Amino acid sequence: MVIDGLTPSVFEDAVGGAHAPTLSLLAEHGRYRRGVSVFPSLTPVCVSSIVTGTYPDAHRIPHLVWYDREEGRLVEYGSSFGAIRRAGTRRSIRDAVFNMNGRHLAPDVPTVFESLEDAGLTPAAVNIPCYRGRTPHRPLLPGVTRIAFGPRRFFYYNLFESDATGARLAVRNRARGSVDDYAASVGRWLVTRDGFDFLAYYLSDYDYLSHLNGPDACEEGLARADRGLTALVEAAGGADEFLDRYAVVLCSDHGQTRVDRGARLQGSFRDVHGVVVTASNRAGMIYRLDGCDLEAPELAARACAEPAVDVAAYLDGDDLVVRRRDGSGLDDDDYPLAEERLRAALRNPNAGDVVVSAAAGAEFADLGGRHHAGGGSHGSLARGDSEVPLLLVGIEGDAASIVDLVPLVLAHFGVAAPIPTHA
Repeated sequence: MVIDGLTPSVFEDAVGGAHAPTLSLLAEHGRYRRGVSVFPSLTPVCVSSIVTGTYPDAHRIPHLVWYDREEGRLVEYGSSFGAIRRAGTRRSIRDAVFNMNGRHLAPDVPTVFESLEDAGLTPAAVNIPCYRGRTPHRPLLPGVTRIAFGPRRFFYYNLFESDATGARLAVRNRARGSVDDYAASVGRWLVTRDGFDFLAYYLSDYDYLSHLNGPDACEEGLARADRGLTALVEAAGGADEFLDRYAVVLCSDHGQTRVDRGARLQGSFRDVHGVVVTASNRAGMIYRLDGCDLEAPELAARACAEPAVDVAAYLDGDDLVVRRRDGSGLDDDDYPLAEERLRAALRNPNAGDVVVSAAAGAEFADLGGRHHAGGGSHGSLARGDSEVPLLLVGIEGDAASIVDLVPLVLAHFGVAAPIPTHA
C-alpha cells in the first residue's frame, strides 16, 4: 500500500483517531518506524525504487523531468499540464505511460512483479506508475495500439485493465476523488475474488491535495486514503479476515513540505553555452553538453548563488563534492542518508552532472512555469521531503528505507532476491 506524499507526522497523528480507522487498525497490528526515501524525492524516482528495491543509479529513473543525452531531448513525466504541453503532450504521455517502464527503467534490474511472476505467483497492480511485469497488455483507449508489459493482473487508470471490474472512469473528477475511488473499486474486486498473491495498491489523492493545500491541511486526502484501505478490509470480510489472509507493507514514496515561493533555476544559466537545466518541484539537474563553457564545480557554484538553492552536488571522480549556499555541511539529522542518496543520484547515467536541492520554502518552476507556492511540494534532500512512514504488518524483517521493501516481500514468498545492480 503506497499513499503518495503521506508524511510520517500526519500518519502518526492519524493513528488512533476516528477519521482514519483503517490506518489505526493496521498500526495496531504492525511495526512502525520512520524511513527514508531516495533523492530526488520525486514520485517516478521513488516509486521505481519501491518497485525494484534499488537506488536510482541502478534503476536509472533520474527525475520528474530530465535530459536524454542519447536522443538529445527532454523527458517530462508530468510535472504539470503546462509542462506537458511545453514538452509536447503526445511525447510526454508516451514517456510517462510507456517509455518510463519500457525504455527508461533499467532492463537488467527486475521489478518485484517480474520476480514474483517468474516464481509462478500472481502479482497485481493498481495505478502504480512503475509497473513493468512479464504479461503483455493492450490499452483500452481507441486508437492506441502500443502494448505494455505489466503484472499478470494490471489496472492503470482505465487505460489498461486486465479484467472487467465494473469500476467507473478514474479521471472523471480528480478533485472529488475519482482516482482513489477507482483504485478502491478495483481493489475491492480483487480482494473479493482473492485474485492475487501480491498487490501493489497505489493511492495518489493525498499527494494531489497536499500540493494544493499543504501537507498540514490535507484532512480530506487522508480520509480518501483511509477509505481506499477500508475498501480492501471490508472486501475481505472484516478486520480479522483481512489480517488473517494478508501481510501488509504500508508506506509513502516521499514526504512533503510547505512552499511559499517559486524560482526559475534555468535563469542562472541563460548565458552559459552547452548546458541544459531541468527542474521541477524541489529538485533540479544541470547537464553539461559538448563544448560547455563551465566545469561542474563552476556550475555548482553558480547554482548556489541562487537564493532558492540549498545544496548543489557533483562527483569529482569517485569523490562526492557537496556545496551549500550557506557554506555549512550536511547534518544527517536534517538530511538523512545524504551522502548515500546523493551518490546514487549522481551515478545514475541519466542524471545531470550537478544535482540541486531547493532551499526551505522554495520550489523550482517547471517547464510550463508552474509551481505550488502556497501549498506543498517535495523533491529535496531535506528531511521533510525525504522521510516516509514505514509500517509492516505480518511480515518478517525490518526496513529503514524504501529500497529495503522488495527484499522483505520476496523473502515473505520464499523468492530469492536479485543481486543489487549499480551503474
